[in-house]
Amino acid sequence: MGNYMHTNYDAVETVLGGMHHLREPLECRNVGVTIVRCEPGWCSEPHDHREDGHEEVYVLIKGEATVVVGDETVEVEAGDAVWIPPESTRQIINGDGESMFVLVSASASLETDDSSRWVTDAFLG
Repeated sequence: MGNYMHTNYDAVETVLGGMHHLREPLECRNVGVTIVRCEPGWCSEPHDHREDGHEEVYVLIKGEATVVVGDETVEVEAGDAVWIPPESTRQIINGDGESMFVLVSASASLETDDSSRWVTDAFLG
């Protein structure tokens, strides 16, 4: 293959109730990308990335949902993006309809030598 990688998220195994992790199929070294298809009532476990230092951006592509960041509740609709620093607890709470997120994560400092460590266990649908 040339200077790029290509995949379709539907070709990637679904884990944890609707998540498609694209980092490995795309051979990403410094960024994680996950597609999350949220069924009605689905929610992730509250978690943070304090240990691995990953900041995240949640982009809602379809539907409406709630993202809880720390003690704050952020209502999001299609097209909204939420940036979350590593130390903040975060959780997705889906409402009555289906929604879809793109989650992007990267080390808050790209100077880390530990780019191979990616934590995804917090998303227990």
